[in-house]
Amino acid sequence: MSLNKQFLSFLFLAILGLQSLVAQTNQSPDQINFVRQGVQRIIFDENQEIPLASLKPAKIIGMSAMYPTTFYSEFHADIQVKKDQLLIQSDKESQSSIWFGGFNPFAVYTIDLDSCSGQGELGFEFSEPEKAEQFFVTISYKGSEILDVNQKYVRESKTVVNESILNKDNDSVNIEGKIILQMLGSGFTLFVQNSGLPLPIAQSDFASFVDLREKQYMRSFQSNLYFSIKKGALAIRKVESALSPGMGLADIRAITYEDGEPLLDQGRLWYTMTIRGRALPHHIQGVFSLNPTVFDLRFEGVILFDRKDGLLRNEVASHIFYDRNEKCWRGLTTGFSAYANPDEKKQLLAVDSKKDPRFGFSVMKASPMGMVGDYEDPHILFDSAAKKWRMLACENVKGYKAILLESDEWNKNYQRMAGPVKNNSTGTSIQRIGDERYCFSGSQDRKIYIYTYPELTEAGTLNIDLPPWDETSGTRIWPNVVQLPEGYPFRYVALMMDRFNYPGLKGPNWTYGALYLYHGYE
Repeated sequence: MSLNKQFLSFLFLAILGLQSLVAQTNQSPDQINFVRQGVQRIIFDENQEIPLASLKPAKIIGMSAMYPTTFYSEFHADIQVKKDQLLIQSDKESQSSIWFGGFNPFAVYTIDLDSCSGQGELGFEFSEPEKAEQFFVTISYKGSEILDVNQKYVRESKTVVNESILNKDNDSVNIEGKIILQMLGSGFTLFVQNSGLPLPIAQSDFASFVDLREKQYMRSFQSNLYFSIKKGALAIRKVESALSPGMGLADIRAITYEDGEPLLDQGRLWYTMTIRGRALPHHIQGVFSLNPTVFDLRFEGVILFDRKDGLLRNEVASHIFYDRNEKCWRGLTTGFSAYANPDEKKQLLAVDSKKDPRFGFSVMKASPMGMVGDYEDPHILFDSAAKKWRMLACENVKGYKAILLESDEWNKNYQRMAGPVKNNSTGTSIQRIGDERYCFSGSQDRKIYIYTYPELTEAGTLNIDLPPWDETSGTRIWPNVVQLPEGYPFRYVALMMDRFNYPGLKGPNWTYGALYLYHGYE
């Protein structure tokens, strides 16, 4: 064979190999098979809680100093620690509170009640040490039967609010077991759990008379076990406050670097998820991590947002990224906390922090970015080829629709460059598949749509074995597709949620959902 023929033959084979490599690298997302690996719903799981404070009788030495008691009545109840329980007994009418921790308006507070007899009230008092301002949530009982649930707010010795908030169809509910108060900044839900699922028995929106999101309350309020006994006894196993992943999780978004690549730290993917409260504005921004090869989801922390107006705000549906160039944490969030105040407007906010916000209790600075209106689910990255910051989001244009915007600055001056798409959209995100970026969106159409980047041209739908919905549930989920580096037993992972609301709540609520893990195979 002549040298020219050998060269041409080699060139032909090289071109075929290069074409094959390109075909492998530029995998079309609609050709990936996503196979369900597992599902779990986290419902006030104790092993997922991040502790804040506790009263555990088995570990008390020096009760009077560790957990001081305030007596509100002339007759004092007898309080003892015995047989790993806090025993409270009163032969006459008495009223007291026992300090057990500081105050966090986004924490979950739990009383583990072993038994009770007689008649009285049991619950929580949140107040200043001087008792100039007090907020009570209490359950009235007779024997072990719940009679009523009451909220009471006192300021400067004057009762501002004192009202029943019991869900009226909860007849013959037993108080013994766990009493779970899920505080939600501007509201709360109260549950009792004897067996099976915690049962919601009361709920409140209290921002009209006190806004516990104000920083002063976290700095000055204390948490107390409150009880008022006419005659009888209480046996309590423990009292606790904790950051909790609650009873429903949604809005799952991978934490990334500034270029949109997923942050894979300590062998784990990191996610923001909305810890569901009840309705808007009651949700909380949670942070979770996951080893993508297994289903060991771990609750890592809570993020609040500070707009320098005196409030700690519970914005959600955030995208957080680590900017390696500026060495700080940044992101976008959706200002759902505006729903607590009828004079505020929903908007997208730019957030940042020098401190790593993934762990424990964190507060990020938040600033308006000129996008006031019905925008949701923002996802941001820096496109080095275009030398622009780009944002994929949902805008309400006769229903939520995906739009793509760009700017020279990460936190302002965004201009639309594509969209809105024709399909209903939710949970919009940008992810690299092979060497190409694509845009993904859930929808109400029982489909997860794929769009080209940055044109937002429709490019198929995601192929999912056992999707996280059925004929009885909503389908506007977050697709949350992530491409993994070489070396994993599969190339893609997706963590999605369903939209089954928590049973027993009154009025509008968005309390979904369970979490579904998928591995993607080419």
